[in-house]
Amino acid sequence: MVLKDHRGAPVSGADTKSLELYETAISQFNCYVGDPVATCDAALAESPDFVMALALKAYLLLSGMERGTVPVAADLLGRMRELKLNDRERRHAAAVASLVDGAFHRTSERLEDILIEDTHDILALQMGHLLDFYRGDSRNLRDRVARVLPEWKPQMPGYHALIAMQAFGLEETGDYARAEEAGRRAISMNGRDAWAYHAVAHAMEMMGRYEDGAKWLRDGEQGWSPDSFFAVHNWWHLGLFLLENDQNAEVLKLYDGPIRGGQSNVVLDMVDASAMLWRLQLRGIDLGNRWEGIADRWQPLGEDRLYAFNDSHGVMALLGAGRRAEAERVVSAMCETVRKQSDNAAMTRDVGLPLSRALLAFDQGSYPAVIEILRPLRNIAGRFGGSHAQRDLIDLTLIEAAQRAGQRGLVRALANERLALKPKSPLAHRYRDQGARKAA
Repeated sequence: MVLKDHRGAPVSGADTKSLELYETAISQFNCYVGDPVATCDAALAESPDFVMALALKAYLLLSGMERGTVPVAADLLGRMRELKLNDRERRHAAAVASLVDGAFHRTSERLEDILIEDTHDILALQMGHLLDFYRGDSRNLRDRVARVLPEWKPQMPGYHALIAMQAFGLEETGDYARAEEAGRRAISMNGRDAWAYHAVAHAMEMMGRYEDGAKWLRDGEQGWSPDSFFAVHNWWHLGLFLLENDQNAEVLKLYDGPIRGGQSNVVLDMVDASAMLWRLQLRGIDLGNRWEGIADRWQPLGEDRLYAFNDSHGVMALLGAGRRAEAERVVSAMCETVRKQSDNAAMTRDVGLPLSRALLAFDQGSYPAVIEILRPLRNIAGRFGGSHAQRDLIDLTLIEAAQRAGQRGLVRALANERLALKPKSPLAHRYRDQGARKAA
């Protein structure tokens, strides 16, 4: 008898027990809770030839955008290819293969092809959604979900995750009210959906509702924080809300506690830590030796070159710690990446490398050079992925460089721009006041 998953797709190589473990891992992935990799391992211990469990584990490993996981995922792909696969499983094997090769755009297309044939394939949807995020593809963040959502019923397993993904896509395309509504709806279905909490936080961030945002995350902490491998990122969002309200001491406590206290080696967590410290440093906050700790973690990954977004954050950390020579080596490695034919080469060429050069210039006090690079770059920064909130670091660096370069007109213009979206922002008001002063 051919077993089917909870959404009706036939699966190869599973028994009843391993299939239930697989479904548990899918649910964990949907909510970003628990340890879905370990759950996959349990499913594979029960049924070593369970094709979709092999695929899920490979996707989970690759979803962190870390080069160190690629060989393990490649081994899992090899095991898949040795087995008899149905059509859907062959398509997933092809998607895993292109992701192992770093072909992000091709993987996105292959996952979309799976969804065209099986609109209920939540694994293809969630991996596609993550790749849309990593590629800065805001339209697909919204529309990939829109293309399948009418084919789902609310009682289907994982439906809350679709609504959470819809919420984030709506936020990244500027539909903030609908994004908040969808995120809250997803949480009403599943109170552990960390992505839904995250989507609502993003909407509030973009609207400048920093007090509402801080309350939202604090009130929902027991939903999104315990046993969540997405918790650091949501703590980071809480830090952004506090920073927007000049609660710098509280931000440092968050950094020393849930953001960095665990000394995570997960690159996505290290990106958040580096981005938070850079924002604090732009404000002139004394960071003590905090840069050293995160730079030590980045140093072995200095030439990872899988994903330009990560590389640029590594440069931030190394510069913050005063390790300019190491930061320059990373930038040199990025120059080598540009000469290759890959999706990351394009991301590096268009955004990652110029941003990293701007960071080097900022570190040297060459603020006019920073301005020259970042003014045009911020308009295309989506090409190397991340969210609007994450890429705001580019605008913050630009406005601070303009302030330090004495370009008051540019400071005023950029401050006005920020105030249009965040009228209560103390930082934006300070920049506006500084830009309005006449040069002595």
